[in-house]
Amino acid sequence: MLLAILAGAGVFLLGNFGGGAAIGGGPSQVVVVAAQTIPIRHQIVEGDLTTTKISGNIPNTYGKTGDVANLVSEIQITKGALITSDMLARDASLITLGSAPAYLPLASGYVALTIPTGEQQGVAGHITLGDYFTVIASGSLTLFNKGSAAVSKTVFTNVRVIGLGPAASNVQPASGTAVASNGSSVTSGVTSSITIELTQCDSEFFTWFLNNMTVKYTLESFSDYLKQPPAAPDPKCPTVLSAQGVTAKQVDAFYHFSALG
Repeated sequence: MLLAILAGAGVFLLGNFGGGAAIGGGPSQVVVVAAQTIPIRHQIVEGDLTTTKISGNIPNTYGKTGDVANLVSEIQITKGALITSDMLARDASLITLGSAPAYLPLASGYVALTIPTGEQQGVAGHITLGDYFTVIASGSLTLFNKGSAAVSKTVFTNVRVIGLGPAASNVQPASGTAVASNGSSVTSGVTSSITIELTQCDSEFFTWFLNNMTVKYTLESFSDYLKQPPAAPDPKCPTVLSAQGVTAKQVDAFYHFSALG
């Protein structure tokens, strides 16, 4: 309730401070506001945001859209509302469970897949909500009947993280200390699983690699992240019905492991 009041107050403040230009002759402050309505539990991207100038000095605000991007909204934020740290979290799992939407915000044609991770497999727990990572698969060419040489190859890039397992490392609300929905502190340590967004076709390949090869993840630089998460079906796999199954033959035809031998 308090967060909803704060969101409404943000709109009120903008209306009184005059939108794009400061009034009253006092010092002006650049603040981040919602460029469009932002739903609850939405991972914010820069397209959701804009900036304006207000008079005075409002605490807990942001001066750059980049400071808000990749955070998660704890409430629905109205278009034009002043965004403060009280409205945001760094991980959707820190938001009260009763506030969860009935569905994950997946683009049409995409699915969620939970994959295992660990300290060495998952970059010592540095992969967190909103990150993008790559996947390296390692194994023997005997899988493809092409000799016995050991091979390693990058098989996925720009894999988007949309959830974490029960443990969370260095994850806290945007405004302060992490607290679980039952009031206790959030468990620290390296998470044991990562939930990712990808097509059903890629899910089949990913599952094959997990079952047949050694899989490791590398964390991409934030400068290389996708500017916007997927918003439309992938033409190569537009629906879950596009997935037709995977064997070693399909894997080698698509990724050309045997050509490395």
